[in-house]
Amino acid sequence: MHTTLSNPVARCLKTPVVKLLAALLLLAGFRASGQVYTSYLTGDSADAIVTPSFGVLLAGGAGDSDPAMTWFLEKANGGDILVLRASGADGYNGYLFSDLGVTVNSVETIVCHTAASGNDPYVVERISEAEAIFFAGGDQADYLNFWKDKPAETALNNHINVKGGAVGGTSAGMAILGGHYFSADNGTVFSDEALANPYNNYMTLGHWDMLQVPYMHDVITDTHYNDPDRKGRHMAFLARIISDGYPQALGIACNEYVAVVFDEDGLAQAYGEYPDYDDHAWFLRHGCENPWTPEICMPAQPLTWERNQTALYVFRMDATTGADNSFDLSDWTSASGGNWQEWYVQAGILTTNEVSFGPQCPLNPVTGLSENIRENGWSIAPNPISDQLRITGHTGDLAVYDILGNRVMLSATPYAKGLVVDTSALAPGTYLACAPGKTPLIFVRQ
Repeated sequence: MHTTLSNPVARCLKTPVVKLLAALLLLAGFRASGQVYTSYLTGDSADAIVTPSFGVLLAGGAGDSDPAMTWFLEKANGGDILVLRASGADGYNGYLFSDLGVTVNSVETIVCHTAASGNDPYVVERISEAEAIFFAGGDQADYLNFWKDKPAETALNNHINVKGGAVGGTSAGMAILGGHYFSADNGTVFSDEALANPYNNYMTLGHWDMLQVPYMHDVITDTHYNDPDRKGRHMAFLARIISDGYPQALGIACNEYVAVVFDEDGLAQAYGEYPDYDDHAWFLRHGCENPWTPEICMPAQPLTWERNQTALYVFRMDATTGADNSFDLSDWTSASGGNWQEWYVQAGILTTNEVSFGPQCPLNPVTGLSENIRENGWSIAPNPISDQLRITGHTGDLAVYDILGNRVMLSATPYAKGLVVDTSALAPGTYLACAPGKTPLIFVRQ
């Protein structure tokens, strides 16, 4: 339904017939706000006061997996489900409210039409009240343009990290759930283009400045992995991220009818219909070669990332109806129900080989962010910290104080977007990071 009202149509609202139609639409759960958004509500409009459970759903972009969506709905604990999108209508409402047999208070779809939706009080309120939020497919460039650096983004991150609610997405909705993301500002990019020139005009990437999802801080996602084949571009994404100075890049991808889910323990599982169909989830991480960075990742040159033919270790998980297999996002090494592959690129040509065992060097990725660590254009990750603190959005002077107000001296190393601070000598406790012109940030040393 097209809800943009021209001036002549708006004048027609004075007629009794149109007034009646508008009233009926509102009774049916339809709410339009000029050109900013359209809302479709199924169920109770009153906010359910319940405690949700944290969970993440990453869907490959074609048909939805009923078992995965059931898992997602159960995280809401009978509360309110919000579907956010930038196109389409209310196709998810009936499916999520009644078709899966999980009782929820309401399902509301908000279709955002303009960038003003990220500032709209109603949109922000409904984000804050939801127990589970799902991003539909569409164009991730719209999602970033509509919500990034706006009150909607703050509300979304509060939902994830303060309220502890569930979040999920399919296709473009999955694309924005990684700490790194492909923004598609200039349209999509194909594997052959990305491998031939990792800095071509379509390779538009963003980093650590949108959603802060636990276990996803170092991850860039990809979808529709089997149609078309996106392995090459996904590897090029990782190469670009590392070459641009970020300490680590990891990947999660899904074939079209596959959904990956995980909760607070970071143990990812995949729903699909393997072996009846070629349904797999994919987990990409760098190899154990030292150094493991790309040999050639430069503008207008084909990518070479070989590292003794072990540039990437990739686990291909069989996605089954019962989500029987697992991959541990805490170490990016422990896995079951699939097989390991080694991927490498020579002069823009991707080669993949199946191997009998996986990497022998577990990773210790940043699991995510929490409240009180992102303000005024800069952020800290992770929180709590252990031996390393990453600061994004600030590269100048930094002062760190303990809870008694004593300044502690720490060494910091610049990288592309900020500082990496050695905190291994800090005693366990609470600290305050201060920088000129920035809101102080509180963090905890474990």
